[in-house]
Amino acid sequence: MIRRRGNGDLDALVAVLAEVHSHSGYPHHWPADPASWLTPGDLTAAWVAEVDGAVVGHAALCGREISRLYVAPAARGRGLGMSLLRGVEQEAVASGLRPVLEVKTTDISAIALYEQQGWVRRATERQDWGAGETVEVHRYEAPYRAAPVADE
Repeated sequence: MIRRRGNGDLDALVAVLAEVHSHSGYPHHWPADPASWLTPGDLTAAWVAEVDGAVVGHAALCGREISRLYVAPAARGRGLGMSLLRGVEQEAVASGLRPVLEVKTTDISAIALYEQQGWVRRATERQDWGAGETVEVHRYEAPYRAAPVADE
């Protein structure tokens, strides 16, 4: 199940984020305050994925950028990442936005998900991530989907 994130979800989301970081290195640098990292200043809305009442995934919309998208390793393969992505994308489109996102070029499973959903790679660039570290990322834009028309 995908639902809007509530304030009471943050502790569980931080725990899941720690699992994801240990398993697959996301986020690239572990944040000093993970709960604040999940709630950036430009946050528009956020969603969680649940399985049997347990929080197992997260996605955020920050302006028109989809961010902080992750699913617990044990919950992968159930379509939760795709459901989170589509939910955030639909919210953005309903607000008149065409969402974008960035992903490290080494994150093959995320790239496969985005491209399977029709996202279009607009650029590949090297970014300075601090302390002399350069990371290569792909920039994607959602496929054009018309916003739903409200009944009159």
